[in-house]
Amino acid sequence: MLHEMTIGGLAMDPSSNAPILILNSVKKEFSIPIWIGLLEAASIASVLQNISFDRPMTHDLFKNFIQKVNITVKRIEVCDLKDNTFYAKIYCSSEDKEFILDARPSDAIAIALRLGSTIYVDDKVVDNLKVKNGEYEIVDDSDQGKKWEEYLKNLSPEDFGKYKV
Repeated sequence: MLHEMTIGGLAMDPSSNAPILILNSVKKEFSIPIWIGLLEAASIASVLQNISFDRPMTHDLFKNFIQKVNITVKRIEVCDLKDNTFYAKIYCSSEDKEFILDARPSDAIAIALRLGSTIYVDDKVVDNLKVKNGEYEIVDDSDQGKKWEEYLKNLSPEDFGKYKV
């Protein structure tokens, strides 16, 4: 099953200064944090804040190319989560065929925002993120990992709007 998502916002991880993209379920059932690169965060933020540049940035160039060759992006899908790495697909169609492109979620989302395409997350991702029996899986038991775990446990929904990229 696919879950339609919206952009909840961008936050900064205070311990690593890495951007975090927050996806919210349209039905308000859950949120998904995805750590992304600075350039992708800037690209997403520019769309969210209606900032345009004199020359096209990479995702704008891709959007321009897609439109020029008459391809539509039906949807993007964050389709898998393996070893703490998210995977995405971009679903495209032209007059004579449909095709799927593999992508990083941040790139797929940056493109979806520019083209007005719907963003989905697969159940597989949601299931891999769920808490089992009220316990969180601790992957990194170093001091830094424990500090990060404590930080994440104490996050509230209001915290996601605090940081600007």
